[in-house]
Amino acid sequence: MNFSAVAPKIFKAVLALDGASRQGIDPVLLELIQIRASQINRCAYCIDYHTGDARKGGESEERIYQLSAWEESSLFTVKERAALALTEAVTLLPHGVPDSVYDEAARHFGEEELAHIIALIFTTNVWNRMNATTRKTPGTE
Repeated sequence: MNFSAVAPKIFKAVLALDGASRQGIDPVLLELIQIRASQINRCAYCIDYHTGDARKGGESEERIYQLSAWEESSLFTVKERAALALTEAVTLLPHGVPDSVYDEAARHFGEEELAHIIALIFTTNVWNRMNATTRKTPGTE
C-alpha cells in the first residue's frame, strides 16, 4: 500500500508531527534515536532511511554498527546513552519507562528538549508501524 497516496491527510499530519518534534534536537542524536527505535521495531525501510541520513550527516560506520549494542559500546556519550535508554523504554512501552531512565534523560536535557525527544521517539514509532505494516521496501522513495 502507498499510504501517502491513499491516506494523504493522515500522512501529512504525521509529517507535521515529525517536523515539530525535530526542533532543537541535535541532528546526530536525532538520527541515533530514529535508527535505534527502528531497529527495535524491525522496520527495514526506516533503518535503511535513517542510517543513510546519519551517514550523510557525518555519522561513522562504526557507531552505526554498534548502535544495537550501545550499552556495551564505548562510542556513545553519556548524553547519547540517556537518550538511547529513553528511546528503548518508550518504544518498549508495555514494560514502562523506569523513573531512573526518565530521570537520567531529564538530567541531560532541558524540559523542552526532552519533550521534543519524547515526541521524536513516538513519531518514529508511528513511522515504523506505518512502513512495516504496509511493507514499504528499503531503497524506495
